[in-house]
Amino acid sequence: MTALRQMFASPLRSRSLQPGRILGKSYLPTRHIASAGFAQQPAPPLPVSTSRNNDSVVPADDNGLPAGGALPASRRHSLKDARPFSDFLTDTFHRQHDYLRISVTERCNLRCLYCMPEEGIELSPSHKLLTTPEIVLLSSLFVSQGVTKIRLTGGEPTVRRDIVPLMQQIGALRPHGLRELCLTTNGLSLHRKLEPMVEAGLTGVNLSLDTLDPWQFQIMTRRNGFAAVQKSIDRIFELNRAGAGIKFKINCVVMRGMNDREIVPFVEMTRDRDVEVRFIEYMPFDGNKWSQGKMFSYEEMLGLIREKYPDLHKVQDHKNETSKTYQIPGFAGRIGFITSMTHNFCGSCNRLRITSDGNLKVCLFGNDEVSLRDIIRKINNGEPIETEVFEAMKQIAMDESKHLPLSERPPMLAPNSPELLDIIGMAVKRKKEKHADLGDLEHMLNRPMILIAMYIDPPSESNYHNLGHIWNSATSSPPRQKKRGVPLSLLSMPNHTYQQARLFTSSSRRLGKDKDDQEPKLTHVSESGSAHMVSISDKTPTSRVATAKCTVGFSNPTAIRLIKQNQMKKGDVLGVARIAGIMASKRTPDLIPLCHPIAISHVSVEVEIGEDAEDESIEITATVSCDGKTGVEMEALTAASTAALTVYDMCKAVDKGMVIEGLRVVLKEGGKSGRWVEGMKTD
Repeated sequence: MTALRQMFASPLRSRSLQPGRILGKSYLPTRHIASAGFAQQPAPPLPVSTSRNNDSVVPADDNGLPAGGALPASRRHSLKDARPFSDFLTDTFHRQHDYLRISVTERCNLRCLYCMPEEGIELSPSHKLLTTPEIVLLSSLFVSQGVTKIRLTGGEPTVRRDIVPLMQQIGALRPHGLRELCLTTNGLSLHRKLEPMVEAGLTGVNLSLDTLDPWQFQIMTRRNGFAAVQKSIDRIFELNRAGAGIKFKINCVVMRGMNDREIVPFVEMTRDRDVEVRFIEYMPFDGNKWSQGKMFSYEEMLGLIREKYPDLHKVQDHKNETSKTYQIPGFAGRIGFITSMTHNFCGSCNRLRITSDGNLKVCLFGNDEVSLRDIIRKINNGEPIETEVFEAMKQIAMDESKHLPLSERPPMLAPNSPELLDIIGMAVKRKKEKHADLGDLEHMLNRPMILIAMYIDPPSESNYHNLGHIWNSATSSPPRQKKRGVPLSLLSMPNHTYQQARLFTSSSRRLGKDKDDQEPKLTHVSESGSAHMVSISDKTPTSRVATAKCTVGFSNPTAIRLIKQNQMKKGDVLGVARIAGIMASKRTPDLIPLCHPIAISHVSVEVEIGEDAEDESIEITATVSCDGKTGVEMEALTAASTAALTVYDMCKAVDKGMVIEGLRVVLKEGGKSGRWVEGMKTD
């Protein structure tokens, strides 16, 4: 308990977190962290409405703008009361991210064709997944910075044993700014938990349903459960008639030749029922066997519906809505189209995602992730934060804020929330203007949809401490705070799986032999003498390793002395060079014209001062491994040379006579040529 009190006192009390400043950084404070208090007052009830929206449906043009320029009363009220939004959740394109999606489990009780590979997925060990207290702490932090909507997803969130208590704790954030608590579910077991979820604060349900045919349901989900899903749908309408006010949407992924004939029957569901049926363009995820031929586009769906309902018209969308919304006159419900593949909605994206293993993901189709789990667990010595620790934290927080009225007590926050906010802010600032185009998306390897995105093991504790030496020289933070300047891209580099498809190879970077004449031949040169790529379609994946080395020599002892004392103005030379080498190895295809992305499974870069006391040099060793169809010699060479260049850059102010030399491959394993070590004789 004493250690916990010290943690709360240190990061949140040693620096006064005044409005407009946090850790020396400027931001626009909608809310700021005042202390690690915890609100115990009962949450006020959510407003109850028998319709999904308090605003009436407003006719709109094809772009979703209100006809005649009219704004609903609620929009005018929101604009009038608008306040500055947290800079940590605002990206460089001025998009404000007030919507957080949290995956609470990897497990699912269905096996939908587009979502999960037929062979299933390898589940993460339980200690790698976020605990309930960790989810609550992260939710509190995001709400404190302006998030107003949280959606719980999976996997299938209803299979989580403590899903209702979890929702109760997140629902308690309503006094602090949370307005909507939503759930995305397949509906299989929702009917058993729906009522206590509504009592916990549930305001919206998105139910995934791709067919209205029980037999087709079994084919598409590889499970029998249509009756249970229908029971959940009926229960939602029943509770809404009683005043629950659940915003109800049905999500239907349309696949050509599979369920495209059911588009009109789904539309018919909106005739008498207050539901929005949203048709989703089939998207590529790892293992779902996506092809452009299977995709049924938004324009095709719209045309099909208008054949029967020509008076279908566009209505106003919310400014951050992912769906293009339409309505048929006289129908109680509405129709939406999610056009991720043909008409992206990136310009108005306000969504952030946290995966079940604790990675922050700023774009559904992006490959960049950063672990929040490992950072928040630093307050518990790297171990999962379970209920016992969380309750102790709450008690301390309540003691610290007991002098405040209940209505003024801030939400429960982790003691190292400033560090978390720095990492979150850097991730959001790196968000791209839009995701990859259709032609690129189909070739990008991504997590299966059930896991949201590419899997990256977070840094080990030792690697995290190495990363802690990297910092932004522009910050005013003292040395012990330097790790808060770690660039986002570095946080997911050491010992991680970098998953991108490798379509071609640059593995034969040595002289090879033509199979016909047995004479040496450059494999990247065609018969006409022009450069070309080498197909690896007929190769068998094997385990491959390559090690490269080089040396940075100094012309005087000053640089070595300053490096040993960690007195270089730019920071820890050895640590920065190590991370730069790891980063570079994974960017090799961007630097070498005939290299393409490869699934690297491990990168190790050692940057060491020469053992000889009189040897004024730094030795660099880079080892890269993968399980694939091509070698990783170029990745190892790129890692070693970039680490050397980084040493040069950080030391050139005190030694302009440095020499980089001896760059070479010293070990290569895997493939047809087997093992090769420097000095080994070859034919």
